[in-house]
Amino acid sequence: MKTRTLGGDLEVSALGLGCMGMSVNAGPPGDPVEMTALMRAAVDRGVTFFDTAEAYGPFANEELVGAALEPVRDKVVIATKFGWEVDPQDPAPPRELNSRPAHIKQVAEASLRRLRTDVIDLFYQHRVDPEVPIEDVAGAVKDLIAEGKVRHFGLSEAGVDSIRRAHAVQPITALQSEYSLWWRHPEEEILPVLEELGIGFVPFAPLGKGFLTGTIDETTTFDSNDFRLTQPRFSEDARRVNKALVGVIAQIAAQKKATSAQIALAWLLAQKPWIVPIPGTTKLHRLEENLGAAEIDLTPADLREIDAALAAITIQGERYAAWMQQLVGR
Repeated sequence: MKTRTLGGDLEVSALGLGCMGMSVNAGPPGDPVEMTALMRAAVDRGVTFFDTAEAYGPFANEELVGAALEPVRDKVVIATKFGWEVDPQDPAPPRELNSRPAHIKQVAEASLRRLRTDVIDLFYQHRVDPEVPIEDVAGAVKDLIAEGKVRHFGLSEAGVDSIRRAHAVQPITALQSEYSLWWRHPEEEILPVLEELGIGFVPFAPLGKGFLTGTIDETTTFDSNDFRLTQPRFSEDARRVNKALVGVIAQIAAQKKATSAQIALAWLLAQKPWIVPIPGTTKLHRLEENLGAAEIDLTPADLREIDAALAAITIQGERYAAWMQQLVGR
């Protein structure tokens, strides 16, 4: 597996593994034994970058990741997140934000225990909290770094102003936000700022939450606890319209003798050398398919062809429910 560098000094595999869906939001939780085997298989195949959060479960995903990776801890980079008021008795969103410095430090201690480690490699603010100055958030993580409990600071779904202000207090190693062939909004303002400041970018949902793989259409049914049911972009009507994008990707994949998922990931890798997507999966064959994207080189001509084809397509539907949509880009 090729490697990439986030923020100038955090070296990770060119593709990471998003672990959320192993525990929550994508149907029934995966079997812990099978999910552990999947994470170990990822390590065996060169994946060194694993993403989780206290909110995934809540807590269950950190516990799963911590147990699975404990025997190979020296070979991997673990990213987790803070920023929500998580109530185990009421785990379903919407949740209240909480990035008060004292709370951040409490979350760090709890995450360290669940992850079975003495240091968090990359600690993201999950969403910007408008009630807490971003400078205070960065300062709290700076303290944790000084104490040796955290190595790197990150933000998720933050806007340009928050990125600049936080970075001035504690250098940001990576921004994690949604970015894919059907959500290209980061290209407008975010990517230029990240390049200017030397911050890496970690796209989540790089496969459009599964839609870009070509396995979902307007007839697909979702499990009752699948988070996609709450997202306008996954309404039946939106899926019917948006499958035009999937058709374009499939045509390009056929030309390259690849799968649609591989083209979607290869496209992201081709955008910038400091972009590290974190596709999630619960299946070994999908993991191997995704990792194959790192071996696909899209030429400038390929990228122009993709851009031209996509320019004729308008994606339908917001990507989040209203309560979540208002929390992004702050």
